[in-house]
Amino acid sequence: MRRHVPLTRRIVAVLAGYSGTGVHSATPAWALAFSTSGPTRDAGTSGRLFNKILVANRGEIAVRVMRTAKKLGIPTVAVFSDADASAVHTRFADEAINIGPAPSTQSYLDMHKILAAMKATGADAVHPGYGFLSENAAFAQAVEDSGAAFVGPPHHAVHAMGDKVESKRFAHAAGVNTIPGWAGVVESAEHAIELAKDIGYPVMIKASAGGGGKGMRIAWDEKGLAEGFELASQEAASSFGDSRMLIEKFIEEPRHIEIQVMGDKHGNVVFFPERECSIQRRNQKVIEEAPSPFVPPELREAMGKQAVALCHAVGYHSAGTCEFLVDKHRNFYFLEMNTRLQVEHPVTEAITRQDLVELMLRVAAGQKLNVSQEEANCVHGWAMESRVYAEDPARGFLPSTGRLMRYAPPRGEGVRVDTGVQEGSEISMYYDPMICKLITHGADRPQALQRMRQALDSYVVRGVQHNIPLLRSVLDRPDFVAGTFSTAFLAQHYPSPADSAPAVLPLTRAQEQELLALAAVLHVLRSTARAGRGDGLSEPVDLVLTMGEEQFPARLRPSPAGLVPSSSAAAAAPSFQVELAERVLQVTPEAGPSELAGVLARASIDGPVREDFSRAVRSPMPGTLVSLAVAVGDAVRPGDDVAVVEAMKMRNVLRAEVEGVVAAVEAAPGDTVAADQVLLRFD
Repeated sequence: MRRHVPLTRRIVAVLAGYSGTGVHSATPAWALAFSTSGPTRDAGTSGRLFNKILVANRGEIAVRVMRTAKKLGIPTVAVFSDADASAVHTRFADEAINIGPAPSTQSYLDMHKILAAMKATGADAVHPGYGFLSENAAFAQAVEDSGAAFVGPPHHAVHAMGDKVESKRFAHAAGVNTIPGWAGVVESAEHAIELAKDIGYPVMIKASAGGGGKGMRIAWDEKGLAEGFELASQEAASSFGDSRMLIEKFIEEPRHIEIQVMGDKHGNVVFFPERECSIQRRNQKVIEEAPSPFVPPELREAMGKQAVALCHAVGYHSAGTCEFLVDKHRNFYFLEMNTRLQVEHPVTEAITRQDLVELMLRVAAGQKLNVSQEEANCVHGWAMESRVYAEDPARGFLPSTGRLMRYAPPRGEGVRVDTGVQEGSEISMYYDPMICKLITHGADRPQALQRMRQALDSYVVRGVQHNIPLLRSVLDRPDFVAGTFSTAFLAQHYPSPADSAPAVLPLTRAQEQELLALAAVLHVLRSTARAGRGDGLSEPVDLVLTMGEEQFPARLRPSPAGLVPSSSAAAAAPSFQVELAERVLQVTPEAGPSELAGVLARASIDGPVREDFSRAVRSPMPGTLVSLAVAVGDAVRPGDDVAVVEAMKMRNVLRAEVEGVVAAVEAAPGDTVAADQVLLRFD
């Protein structure tokens, strides 16, 4: 006998975090990483490389460095600003010391405070992570002068490679291919116009100091060059305190390819297989992978040898990255060298089975590299990384600050999550709004890509806007799937902020059906829970699902025993089969709101009415219960105001849907409430 799900009205299910294959774990995010190296080798007679290491950074990279230090038995020190007093990295470290107010110029960028913290805690090594002081030659020298180890290259190499003009001179002298351009500083807009006549348009003008896409402009003619020079030099002066500019040929339809290098203090340098970093927005990387689908072995070898030659020329040791532009004919040109650990280093770790942070620490301690070039050349499968940011694509990717009301990162085979936040963490206005880095690894590119799709589909992020819908959309673009793209990919496919808004990103037919199936299952679970039945679904249920103009008749039934996932975590959650006209879907939802592809979508569910489930008022979203207008025993009528919930600085007035008497109040003003949480019930 079939049972129908009772409904008193048309129900709209707002889905925002799909997890169709299992349940989320409370395991700390830093533990959700696949192995990158074998057993730790003996650190020497002292038993450890350093007595204590201070990590001069915050967020996910601080946690990442500390994880390897702990593996090696090295105590760790975190530094934190006032805004980061309760941040994950401060609690993950063995010690933590406050270094000042929230603005980074008064804390993480103040080298004197970092050095004082190092002295106060007795740290004999400093790892700078990336950003902040990681490429500051004066800081590297100050650490060296103090007698501690700077876990990075020597200060003279940081200085030489940190200046784009000087680095190109070194590269040219070392026989490294460089982009045609002017080898010195461009004095003025007029000077730039004269130089461009010889170089040929289009040209790129960019700041000599700095990076991250700041102080850069592309000019296609004299007018654009004159305007762009002034804007770029002003931006460079305000961002880096250095308005010097250089000019070079702009390579059309380029790929952005990186070569990871590692050198020791004994003159040994190796290079690792390349990283593909062409999916960029405003010269900032969004999705990376290793190896590149565009680079054949002979090109990898040529680029790697030039990167090693540059390291020898500058006396380089530790981790570094040589960035190249590769044109459509596979001609490659040196772009710059980053004298630090890169954000995207995990994809290299995944395919080489090396822990790059461990290698940095061993080199800093004076050990020789124990990785040969032959070993470094080995490629084990394929890896991808997506940078998950708290930003609003519909508003030009402006940072989205606020508290992570819910945060459940994905997990599974071949999935690694590097993060410095957890549920309840604050995304601050003072720092980079990265939530985490998601890395997937597979035997080949299709498997790594599919695991990335599944992982992005499994995220749950509430309280801030995020870029997961955009990341997920990129993965289904035919030219990305085929590996035929350039650095212009995002500009071509998403030319305006409106094109990147979650509401306009398309779902495939299969994704639409998965969304509908999940909506139906969630509705069944919530309906039975509200009726006080915890048994879920014991008999088939017929529903009509609607998306847009199309309707999908569906039948829900409990999954056959043989199809229920075998893992203990998954087995604890109910599993369903949803029969649609075109396919049968297996769904094991997370207990709570869920989403597909990170895309907010609406699915309507209609069915016959049998019972009334409206005799309770529930919070429509995560937030704070600001006030209650009623108490137990009060009589209410449909439409009466009963409560106010605030979320993302917006107040939502909740109203009664039925006539009745308040029988129970289950939350108090000031409480943090979850989506769908009961606030009060009526007789």
